[in-house]
Amino acid sequence: MPNLFVGNLASNRTPDELRTLFQAYGSVEGVEIMTDPLTRYSRGFAVVRMTNDLEAKKAISDLNGVILWGRPIRVEESRQLSELT
Repeated sequence: MPNLFVGNLASNRTPDELRTLFQAYGSVEGVEIMTDPLTRYSRGFAVVRMTNDLEAKKAISDLNGVILWGRPIRVEESRQLSELT
């Protein structure tokens, strides 16, 4: 199951908005917008869990760099924690 990193989001975006956007490309298992634990404000990025690799790749191809909600969003395959260390 591919996880997609979605960055450069405006702070007022909702999981439902992202789910709707990505469902145009395929089945979405979950959406989580990352928030600051103290303030609960959006940190400007989210993880979208899709169920199909090909659909996820199409979403990346079509949406990365597209201006949505006044900002160019960044969409890429999420790296695993083990890849970051």
